[in-house]
Amino acid sequence: MNTEPSPGEESRPARIVLADDHPLIREMLRRMLSEQSDLEVAGEATNGREALELCRRLRPELVLLDIRMPEMDGLEATRAIKSEFPRTIVLLLTAHEDPNCMAQAIVGGASGYVLKCATPKQIIGEIRKVLRGESALDQEVAMRLLRRVLEEAPESKQGPAERAPSAAKPFEERPGSFPEALSAREVEVLRLLVLGRSNQEIARSIFVSVSTVKKHVRHVVEKLGVSDRVQAAVRAAELGLLPDTNKGRDSGELP
Repeated sequence: MNTEPSPGEESRPARIVLADDHPLIREMLRRMLSEQSDLEVAGEATNGREALELCRRLRPELVLLDIRMPEMDGLEATRAIKSEFPRTIVLLLTAHEDPNCMAQAIVGGASGYVLKCATPKQIIGEIRKVLRGESALDQEVAMRLLRRVLEEAPESKQGPAERAPSAAKPFEERPGSFPEALSAREVEVLRLLVLGRSNQEIARSIFVSVSTVKKHVRHVVEKLGVSDRVQAAVRAAELGLLPDTNKGRDSGELP
């Protein structure tokens, strides 16, 4: 099976590290990905610790991690990888959906998850989506997880949240928080990301083209030093860069 990439994607294959303690699953994933001209398996690991070492050596664009592994599981490995390589995308492999586990994964730095029972076409599609900076999560699922992140981020003791300030203040009041300040338009786009809006919905909301929204999202991701829109929203929540989302919830703005 060869699912061709979209026109205009990078010609150099995206390097991927596979981490799963089951050799048959790794073989299945390797064969599936080797048939794609835009994707390349750069290395394989049997546990999270090996995956972290491979990231240090290979600097892949994406790591596909099984949640349940010996020595260092997927959640711990996600936090370790994102701590050292915040721009590396982490997708988790899981046999079933566990909201609590997935919320921990998102707070820890994961861009989403892929079910092991998904078809090859679905798995490849999710990988390509996050490599383009899109969310690998269904919008309804993403909203539930991001709401939980918004509620728990100030108290979180794990992963990127360790760097969150003790008192969240608006971004404009903390100009030294990042090398580059977000523009007013970028803050507006970021707020809509947290609300779970797609690029098309953001474009309609602020009366610009989808391509302009994509440019704003890319700038936001770069300025926040994260890997994708999901982690941009998480980082924004941790650092108090957004208006009070409870207002939106009370007014019916949140879906």
